[in-house]
Amino acid sequence: MRLLLQQRPQGNEAPRFVQLQLQSDLFGQWELVRETGQQGARSTLRREQFINHASALEALEKARDQHLSKGFQLMFAQGVDAPR
Repeated sequence: MRLLLQQRPQGNEAPRFVQLQLQSDLFGQWELVRETGQQGARSTLRREQFINHASALEALEKARDQHLSKGFQLMFAQGVDAPR
């Protein structure tokens, strides 16, 4: 599952983005990968481990909601259970 959120640019700045991705690892656990940055510049990548899919999905939805409240817009959602 993957979500891409983008914030409208202010002035001449490039838009900021957040990409949230859920993926399973080799041991059956789940990982939430967060990539944040400004388009055309360096980005930051963070990974969080979760024991099960439900807790990872809850963390993804919480991160999505936090960014939506900061003015980001959902631009792309991929995955069977993609939250709206």
